[in-house]
Amino acid sequence: MSNYLSEVETFTWERPSHYNFARDVIDRWAQDPDKVALRWLDDNGADLALSFADISERSRKVCNLLSEAGVKRGDTVVVVLGRQTAWWEVLTACIRMGVVASPGTTQLSARDLAYRVNAANASAVVTDLMCAKKIDTIVGECPTLQTRILVDGERSEWIDYDQALLSASTHFETCNTQSDEDALCYFTSGTTGYPKMVMHSHSYAIGHQTTGRFWLDLTPDDLHWNISDTGWAKAAWSSYFGPWACGAALFVHHTSGFNPAKTLEMLSAYPVTTMCGAPTIYRMLVQHQPETHQYPYLRHCVGAGEPLNPEIIEVWERATGLIIRDGFGQTETTLLCGNFKGVEPRFGSMGKPAPGIELAVVDLDGQPVATGVEGDIGVRVKPVAPQGLFKEYKGEPERTASCFRGDWYLTGDRATVDEDGYFWFVSRADDVILSAGYRIGPFEVESALIEHDAVAESAVVSSPDEQRGEVVKAFVILSPGHDASDTLKLELQQHVKAVTAPYKYPRKLEFVEELPKTVSGKIRRIELREREWA
Repeated sequence: MSNYLSEVETFTWERPSHYNFARDVIDRWAQDPDKVALRWLDDNGADLALSFADISERSRKVCNLLSEAGVKRGDTVVVVLGRQTAWWEVLTACIRMGVVASPGTTQLSARDLAYRVNAANASAVVTDLMCAKKIDTIVGECPTLQTRILVDGERSEWIDYDQALLSASTHFETCNTQSDEDALCYFTSGTTGYPKMVMHSHSYAIGHQTTGRFWLDLTPDDLHWNISDTGWAKAAWSSYFGPWACGAALFVHHTSGFNPAKTLEMLSAYPVTTMCGAPTIYRMLVQHQPETHQYPYLRHCVGAGEPLNPEIIEVWERATGLIIRDGFGQTETTLLCGNFKGVEPRFGSMGKPAPGIELAVVDLDGQPVATGVEGDIGVRVKPVAPQGLFKEYKGEPERTASCFRGDWYLTGDRATVDEDGYFWFVSRADDVILSAGYRIGPFEVESALIEHDAVAESAVVSSPDEQRGEVVKAFVILSPGHDASDTLKLELQQHVKAVTAPYKYPRKLEFVEELPKTVSGKIRRIELREREWA
């Protein structure tokens, strides 16, 4: 357990010229052959314990599998898996061999997958049977995709992961990767256009040392449960770099869907000491009588992805005796701000800046604003940026440059700071929708809607929702010859689910005669959003 108060003033970042998380962290913990890295359960009764030595050895096998398939240093591998143990093995292998890993959620549609493969110029994909079927429908559109690896069975023209590992060598020389060498490619939705490619270097892992030590409050004796999809950067935070940097073991429940009642039972039955979940997870848990269970091992809980309602924190504290401590960061960063152990939490606040991070609310000139004044959240990057900040939006230098103002990197969020240095979230500075921890760009939903014959025009904004925080709402102008009805509403919702990832579909849909626009004809989403939130 680290003391935030005593270390925040003296903390300095490690800045090696070369760094490789597989070698410098996983292999180091693997020197103790009995040290558990992963406690893995599924709904079929499996209960596995994998050591760091197991992860180290199996990742070397995967390196050889990928190498023999033609994947080489600097290539990109798209990794679309659920919570199979292969996700940890493949991610570690990519890091070990200097290959760029691009994780994605299994909810992606065939079109989403094609976009990601082509945008990243990926040479290989590792996935499960469900997504393999989608890949096969678009492989002809992806000229760089040479290798397809299937983790859960056999399929024509796919490499059988488990079968290939049986004969793979355990000897592989870890690449001596430079700290600023590309390591990860995450796709994140923006206000306009298709998802941006967020590039992180190998030193990104160093940035998550503070995530694990200070916010997750982990030690080598902890068992940490992060209830998060492996396709998001949140998994890098709390299902990989943060915990393993501290030598903590991960608790993983591989299941087809989230079950709040089952989750509470498992928190009671297994020695989980720390837990991380999106606010939606906690909102669902408090609806299933958490006070009827005992949590003999649980000592620390955190939430991230969107602001957490103070009333949910209070209900959870009454049931468990524990405060959910919010943390704030982005796909582009590591932990920036949080409610740390040793700091009195203020419910609803984002907390205080993380060690190694100089955070401020700045004005249009890049100057810190006065107490209580709203402005843009900025991270000081001059004279030197903190570890964990992204390198660039790949292929978009102008968009990358637009994130910086003077000495500051701008997160795209608005906030205020009180007299005691606590940050308070106000809103996104753009139109991106944060729903149940998912980041959804309105353009993607509008593009899906416009493909339907009944839609002449649409505008998509966030709308308040008690459980998910906010949800996607679509305002739709119908094409001539089509009439508004509940049947058409359902048809449009199903259409969006079919052409893009299901989590993006508009849970609310309103038919309108016109949309508010600027004099130049641009849709004023802000007007619609303010109307929803009024």
